[in-house]
Amino acid sequence: MNIDDKQMDRLFDLACRAAEAAYAPYSRFRVGAALLGEDGRVFTGCNVENRSFGLTVCAERNAVFQAVAQGCRSFAALAIAAPDSSDPVGPCGACRQVLSEFMGPGAPVRFGVRGIPPVDTTLGELLPFDSLHDLAGGSG
Repeated sequence: MNIDDKQMDRLFDLACRAAEAAYAPYSRFRVGAALLGEDGRVFTGCNVENRSFGLTVCAERNAVFQAVAQGCRSFAALAIAAPDSSDPVGPCGACRQVLSEFMGPGAPVRFGVRGIPPVDTTLGELLPFDSLHDLAGGSG
């Protein structure tokens, strides 16, 4: 699936809206994510914190889990918004690993904050030498 800038802009807008629903009373750091399924559906998620920080769920994983629960297991693109940050914030390592289960290394990823240029990259650039894809390709 070819993803153009207009689609990435739309995903980023949806991620910004998703961040408004975040439950972040401890960090006060809201994050929203919008995930485009290969089937054209969009799934959003926000971070949900807990007093026990290890039980917190990131926006990106929240979006993945919602998509999987609705029968979508292959994703074409991701946008992440962190409105409480002064700089773009990419996905954490755990989210990168989960995303690699459902997205190819060439899938576009945009992350940013309204008002400054976003970072446009790919999942493969965020998670180089991903063992799942390396093993599937016969190397390693």
